Amino acid sequence: MTRPWKYLIAAAALTLGSAACDEKLSDVAGPTPDLQPTFSSIQQNIFNTTDSSGRQACITCHIAGGPGGFMPLTENVSYGNLVGRTSPNKSGAIRVIPGDPDNSYLIQKIEGAPGIVGERMPRTGGPFLTSGQISIIRQWIARGANND
Repeated sequence: MTRPWKYLIAAAALTLGSAACDEKLSDVAGPTPDLQPTFSSIQQNIFNTTDSSGRQACITCHIAGGPGGFMPLTENVSYGNLVGRTSPNKSGAIRVIPGDPDNSYLIQKIEGAPGIVGERMPRTGGPFLTSGQISIIRQWIARGANND
């Protein structure tokens, strides 16, 4: 004897679970609710844009000729300056290692991990990226740091 209510419950759970994933991502993104774990989204919502918490756009400093000019994060050059590139300030540190967020120096700098050279980013002392924003950047790196 089959119990159709079991199938209905399972279908409802799958539907709610799918919706919850999307909802959770926007909830996690905090002051950047459209942030997705893609490079184009990170470029637009983190590098290019000041968010509602008051955190300045990364390109405020990370532009050619700016204080972070050794690593411009402007469109069309940011990906090439991050993925697989060594940091000139810390020997052996790779800015973004596809598939390895824990060892990516970008993550260490935005988290303020022990052992970084200089200050946590942004070096203005905050506001810093939220844990949700960092989590989404971590997801992008974990998924292979594609130029998507």
